[in-house]
Amino acid sequence: MSEDTTTADADHTDEQPVVLVVEDEPDLADLYAAWLGAEYDVRTAYGGHEALDQLADDVDVILLDRRMPGLSGDEVLDEVRDRGVDARVAMVTAVEPDFDIVAMGFDDYLVKPVTRESLLETVEGLYGRSQYDSRMQEFFAVSSKMGVLESEKGRAALEDSEEYHELERRAKELRAELDEDVAGFGEDDFDSAFREFDGDDDDDLFDDADFEDL
Repeated sequence: MSEDTTTADADHTDEQPVVLVVEDEPDLADLYAAWLGAEYDVRTAYGGHEALDQLADDVDVILLDRRMPGLSGDEVLDEVRDRGVDARVAMVTAVEPDFDIVAMGFDDYLVKPVTRESLLETVEGLYGRSQYDSRMQEFFAVSSKMGVLESEKGRAALEDSEEYHELERRAKELRAELDEDVAGFGEDDFDSAFREFDGDDDDDLFDDADFEDL
């Protein structure tokens, strides 16, 4: 192997994952960047249009505010997916999640205010997911949406929601497909993804205990 090739491989290995922070409050965007800067190559965009200008194939994770003037986070998310940018996206927003999130193409959802620890854990988890295939990434996204809705909605609302039942059905389908392909999971990711599926009744993904605190 030539010296140039060895050097190029080393440089590639040393590259930090790229995180794009999209937040229309500059002080908050800069705070997130400061929290992440030691471990990631952080780029900031103070609005939706600026975010689109900074979209690139090397972006690994996007932290995206939903409510922004001019171009909303939902519109930015649609454009990210339409352009085929292979980045994991977390909505980081003060907008309380409703059942409309089922149709959105994000991977995780954080409700402000967020802590440094939760932001770091989210970015680390999302970057880890990027190593998985598309089915696994979808499973994590579906699990995240279910968890968000369960934390914000009561049991009655969940039972009455066709959108939520759609997520349940898709989670079961994906789990069936992935049951024979879990050997490569990291332990933390496995526990996180399957923490809601530990009930004894295979016909019910969630038992009554899951709703006690809702």
